Amino acid sequence: MLNKQIFNVEVKNHELLKLAYDSYLANKRGANATTLQRGEVRGGGKKPWRQKGTGRARFGSIRNPIWRGGGVVFGPRGNENYTKKLSTTMKHVAVIQALSLANKAKKIVEIDKFDVPNGKVKETMSIFKKYKVTDDDRVVIVPYDKCDLVVRATRNMPNVKVVRPTYLNVYDILNADKILISQKAFPMIEEWLLGKDKPAIAAKEPKEIKA
Repeated sequence: MLNKQIFNVEVKNHELLKLAYDSYLANKRGANATTLQRGEVRGGGKKPWRQKGTGRARFGSIRNPIWRGGGVVFGPRGNENYTKKLSTTMKHVAVIQALSLANKAKKIVEIDKFDVPNGKVKETMSIFKKYKVTDDDRVVIVPYDKCDLVVRATRNMPNVKVVRPTYLNVYDILNADKILISQKAFPMIEEWLLGKDKPAIAAKEPKEIKA
């Protein structure tokens, strides 16, 4: 029996889900692009032509930003910070909403355990066959313990992702076609999202959401 405070919550709007989804992508984004300013571009030390008498506009360097091959104005410098921060409460509520939507769409499948004693892909395929998971399905597996055998048995499967119970996120939940959760993982999810001191957290939503 799934906990109604986590898997059966009414989602009145998707604003928080959108914010958590965008936050996940933004936090994964790296500042890899860099451009050179005019002082960093090689060459351009000599004045291209004399100041007066040519009839052309005056220029002091061929590395002027308006010239082809010149510097870049206001370009990326490789130190941009794209991360978006959400409070712990907002993250938990967003995950609860995502799990509720997934449960409503019948994406969540409760399994006894993800048993792969030899860490073979063949064992993973047999489990998928048992729970009617197709090759085209994007699958999120939530085992009780993300051990090396589980990682090895799913490592070469592009549409499969293994997530610890306390590392579930809105992005993986919403994009998955099937979410296989082992029985022992459910208490861990409940403790993580609800906790002993906040049993009604799933019923609360932040009044105002700020990016």
